Amino acid sequence: MVKLIMPKMGESVAEATILKWLKKEGDRVEADESVLEIATDKVDTEVPSPVSGILTKCLFAEGQVVKVGEVIAMITSEKEEQVESTPPPSPVVKEKTSISSSNGKPMLQQIVSTTPGSEEPISKTSSSGRFYSPLVRNIAKASGVSMAELEKIRGSGSNDRLTKQDILNHLEKQINPAEVSLPALNISAQPVLQNALSTSVGGNVEIIEMDRMRKIIADHMVMSKHISPHVTSFVEADVTNMVKWRERVKGDFEKRENEKITYTPLFIEAVCKAIKDFPMINISVDGTKIIIKKNINIGMATALPSGNLIVPVIRNADYLNLIGITKIVNDLANRARNNKLKPDEIQDGTFTITNVGTFGNVMGTPIINQPQVAILALGAIRKKPVVIETPEGDTIGIRQMMFLSLSYDHRVVDGSLGGSFLRRIADYLEQFDASRQV
Repeated sequence: MVKLIMPKMGESVAEATILKWLKKEGDRVEADESVLEIATDKVDTEVPSPVSGILTKCLFAEGQVVKVGEVIAMITSEKEEQVESTPPPSPVVKEKTSISSSNGKPMLQQIVSTTPGSEEPISKTSSSGRFYSPLVRNIAKASGVSMAELEKIRGSGSNDRLTKQDILNHLEKQINPAEVSLPALNISAQPVLQNALSTSVGGNVEIIEMDRMRKIIADHMVMSKHISPHVTSFVEADVTNMVKWRERVKGDFEKRENEKITYTPLFIEAVCKAIKDFPMINISVDGTKIIIKKNINIGMATALPSGNLIVPVIRNADYLNLIGITKIVNDLANRARNNKLKPDEIQDGTFTITNVGTFGNVMGTPIINQPQVAILALGAIRKKPVVIETPEGDTIGIRQMMFLSLSYDHRVVDGSLGGSFLRRIADYLEQFDASRQV
């Protein structure tokens, strides 16, 4: 028997959801032929067979979550003379959950694993024999929920199993607004709106179910706001020289490189320079420890035709020249829109950029892409009359202006660091050399 293993699809990916079996037990499979489809974070991919043979046993059902390294199927290869007995399914098979509740797990596990919480270890199985999934254990750790408290929470899953929503509902009930350091913050606003929707849907309405990706995004955004106290700073930058330069070179650039040059590579280049000046922006948090990332991996938020969002990552962006950044940006954006990204291409980002100006917005207050600690929003570039200082005195001129906004995690990034970093990005954009050659 040849074991088909759940592959490792990124450094931070610990598990994946089985979406669909492309082959059923008894079917013949060829070497490198796809056997099943799986999902991790926002990327769907297929798992191929390592050998030619017969698919003897499928150990997990569609919709189940499987840990990386687990055996998911057994294949009898053509060269086998004796058929080994099929091993019993992994204990993970007990972890029954619906597709809708399991789809957000990989990302949520990544989020909560880097947050401070209870010092008491939460074991996989309690003394009473109750099973707790990795996601539930991590949420409990991040929120300071003890094992004793977990045991008292009523589970809605099979055999009283505690689901993600069970523990989140429990945490919502425990929130005391008087203990919140910012009195105006209404943490319970979202649950109230959700409850109102579920109880009052009269009139001319249509109710649709979120797709898998939207559920993951929703969980990711809520968890980020729960983990990080967000602060947003703004600057306005004069990017006239940059705009003039691009208008001058874009035609020749496309002819020579067979690539269109957008503003995005120019922004990424400026961000990389600023991160080198302020490396404490390029970090993540693990409890009370700060992890400084030596690699500068820039995430690029990309809107999809479905209306969802995905963040492909440009690795070691600071080592690339402008042509290299441009080619990678265009390639990742095109493949993202066609659902062709590989799992590793959305992993290990250290800083994220989102361009709200694409939609005509002048500024935004983005939510941090956990476990990062800052995210930059780029507003629309607009012509505006501004005061220009000259040796002969002040004058009014028409300039290309844009707003930049930086949301950052106030646990580890104070206003001085966040504001200085944002100002440095604007400085690099304003000092752009309009006579630059590519």
